[in-house]
Amino acid sequence: DPAALDAGAAWVDAVRWDARTGTLVAQRERRFGALVLETRPLRDLPAAARVDALAAAIRDEGLHLLTFSPDAQALRDRVESVRFWRPEEDWPDLSDTALLGTLEDWLGPHLDGVRSQGDLGRANLLPALQAQLPWPLPARLDDLAPTHLTVPTGSRIRLAYRPGEAPILAVKLQELFGLADTPAVNEGRTPVLLHLLSPAGRPVQVTQDLRSFWNSSYFEVRKDLRGRYPKHPWPDDPWTHAPMKGTKKRGV
Repeated sequence: DPAALDAGAAWVDAVRWDARTGTLVAQRERRFGALVLETRPLRDLPAAARVDALAAAIRDEGLHLLTFSPDAQALRDRVESVRFWRPEEDWPDLSDTALLGTLEDWLGPHLDGVRSQGDLGRANLLPALQAQLPWPLPARLDDLAPTHLTVPTGSRIRLAYRPGEAPILAVKLQELFGLADTPAVNEGRTPVLLHLLSPAGRPVQVTQDLRSFWNSSYFEVRKDLRGRYPKHPWPDDPWTHAPMKGTKKRGV
C-alpha cells in the first residue's frame, strides 16, 4: 500500500564507508524499515558520524589505509623503543594494535574534510601522534631516544630505531677514529648497533663493541679495503688518527 509506505516512512542520516569505491557515503535516506524509498546528499556531515565511519573502515581494512610518513613512523619507533626499555614509565602505546583501538581519540580530531581513501592516505599523522605525548614527554623522548647522534667528526647521524632492539647507527668507520666507547642512548643504558661503513657506504662490520673492533677486526677490514680505497685513511693505529669525513687530501 503506497499510502501506508508513505505514512510509515522516516528520514534518517546514513554515513558509511563504501569499500568498493573507497569513499565515504553520506546521505539522508527516507526509509520504511530496511527499504530505502528516497535519498538526498547529506551536505553537513556531523563530525562524530564522519569519525565513526572512517574508524570502522580503518579497523575493517587495516592501518594501510593511512600513510605514516618517515617522520611519523620514526616517532612511533622511538616511543615504542622507550616503552620497551622503561616499562615502569608511563609512555603512550603507539603500536598498531593500540592505534587501531583508539582511532577516535588520536586520529578523530584530524579527519576534517576526509571523504575518500585518497584523503585518508594524504592525512598528516605526525601532529596526531605528537599530541599523544603530553608535556614533559617530548623533551624526555629527545633525551632518551634522540633522532641523531654526533660522531667525532661533528657529523650528526640519524639513528634507525627498532622497537625491542638496539637502534642502528650507520656511519663510515673513518669518522670514528679514536673513539673507544660505543655510543649509547637511553641515558647510556643501551649501546647502539654500529653499522661501520666503507667509503662507498657499504657495511663492513656490525658491532656493539667498538673498542674490540679497533683492537682486532679493524685490521682485517683495513687489509681488505685500503687497496680499493687508497685515497681514504687506513692508519696502522686507529686510536691516534684524527677522525675524517672524506679523503686524505680533503680531511675533515
